[in-house]
Amino acid sequence: MSTTWLPCGVYHETYAQDHAWWQTNFIRGKMILLMVILFIIIPFFADSYGLSVCNQIGYTILGALGVQLLIGFCGQITLGHAAFLAVGAYTSTLLILEFPWPGWMMQWGLAYPISIIIAAFVAGIWSVLFGLPSARVKGFYLILTTMAAQFITVDFIITQYISQIGGRGQAFSLPPGTIKVGPWTIDSDLKVYFMMLVLVILCVTALVNLLRSRAGRAWVAIRDNDISAEVMGINVIKYKLLAFFVAGFLGGIAGAFWISNLAAISPEHFPWFWSLWLVGVILIGGVGSVHGAIFGSIFMVVIMEGLQLAVMPLADTFPKLLMDFLFIKEAAFGLAICAFMIFEPNGLAYRWWQTKNYFNLWPFSY
Repeated sequence: MSTTWLPCGVYHETYAQDHAWWQTNFIRGKMILLMVILFIIIPFFADSYGLSVCNQIGYTILGALGVQLLIGFCGQITLGHAAFLAVGAYTSTLLILEFPWPGWMMQWGLAYPISIIIAAFVAGIWSVLFGLPSARVKGFYLILTTMAAQFITVDFIITQYISQIGGRGQAFSLPPGTIKVGPWTIDSDLKVYFMMLVLVILCVTALVNLLRSRAGRAWVAIRDNDISAEVMGINVIKYKLLAFFVAGFLGGIAGAFWISNLAAISPEHFPWFWSLWLVGVILIGGVGSVHGAIFGSIFMVVIMEGLQLAVMPLADTFPKLLMDFLFIKEAAFGLAICAFMIFEPNGLAYRWWQTKNYFNLWPFSY
């Protein structure tokens, strides 16, 4: 029986009803209201700064989904996920700038959408290569292998070799009009926002449905106890590598999307701190919940933007404060994680679940 609230005496009678996305009219109304807010209210009432913050949130969600899959659902700790975002971003950029696309594909704006798909597969395959040690090691040793992915990919291969393609030095310039989706040129925050919404909805929908499949149940079994999962007949190595592939695939989409928001791309856009940031996002949002990736992304981006707005007025009085904002941001990030680990270890997703239960069960407490 689903935990979704239903009127007294009304029960699900079929498997389709029990696993439906929107099981009651109330939930349908909530989702319609959410779509109105996302597709109508925000884009036409928010200014350029507000849209840029929303785009940053969407980018963080896309990046955190892969980390949530690995850590929250499969139990594979990763501290190098920014490497796969970088692979996706550079693959898409190189395909757009260097690949000899037929003229009609460029004219119809197909180069960028195709490059996103290819970049996702390349990032997924690259993630599997660094996921191979998961067949033999776990815990602390797996953390080291995923960290190696960051340093080998970004600090060595991309910085020393990929960035030198075409004699550009360290950065690939993306002139206005380079990013096109069909007849639309992605040249404003509003257009980037709509593309972000579409990608986030597609990725969240795909991941949620994947988690309800055989593979999703296998990942959860491996997370809870990999020895018991193997005894039950689950091919542990196969599903671990599949988890790394899907996580890298989602990371490649995130990186390929982010180039639409940049005038130039360089290795500095994918530091190791960004990998730590994504892990912190799911810790704050809630490990083992897709909602956790969304809530954590919103919380962290909004808090950091609010902190920056609070520091800006003090810049005239304390000029050094603005110069040290990066260190303030890192300190706030660490304090936020510590606070959540102490006072809300299950994350924002758990608090959201508790709030929904309160209204579903009211006026009873059980």
